[in-house]
Amino acid sequence: MFQTFLVQPIYNCFVALVGLMPYGDAGLAIVALTLGMRILLYPLFTSSIRTQMGMQQMQPELERLRERHKDSPKELLKEQLALNKKYKVRPLSLLLSMAVQIVVVIALYFALFREGFPEIQMELLYPFVSVPEAVSTGFFGVLDLLAPRHVLLAVLVGATQYLAIRLTLRRTPIPEHLPPERAVVHRMQQSMMLYFMPATIAVVSYFFAGAVGLYFLASNIISLGQEWLIKKHVL
Repeated sequence: MFQTFLVQPIYNCFVALVGLMPYGDAGLAIVALTLGMRILLYPLFTSSIRTQMGMQQMQPELERLRERHKDSPKELLKEQLALNKKYKVRPLSLLLSMAVQIVVVIALYFALFREGFPEIQMELLYPFVSVPEAVSTGFFGVLDLLAPRHVLLAVLVGATQYLAIRLTLRRTPIPEHLPPERAVVHRMQQSMMLYFMPATIAVVSYFFAGAVGLYFLASNIISLGQEWLIKKHVL
């Protein structure tokens, strides 16, 4: 099912995009595929963003409820569900958004690397998808998509990931009335997200094939654009 419903469709989309790109540039196809998937998943992404914002807004009220009903878990749960409805918090949308993104990344990796690209696997192609006349694994003739250890690419991936996370954290600041011990934990979590995650993604981009780093870079730049749209239309 994973192969049929995720890997194969992504593989066919990628091959079709390669055929549309100048000189069969696989790097441009990766950028176009990343953009297409982000557009497709945008409604789910915005739903999870609204949930994050609602969770931040209701935090002071939630803390007061926890104090008031500390000896009555059932009553606390009832009040919390009412708060979720009031602030349009849908916890499932957060889990679903993360799960979908992880599954898509895994499927993309399988589609591009396990199938022996740039060799085209004819048995995976749909009848209406044509084999590209040319396939280039050099992004603009500069970046070798199949080779690892691209220092500049890794630095760009880390920098754009840092900017994207920084904008996200700015959108969801630490609530003012949070108890001191919870505020400390919250700050530690934010610091780990802001510094550890970009460093990790940069290291992964350095040691993996250039196509992986290009995917992360394109995804980060698109995320920055999405943050702008969210700030304009959601906030």
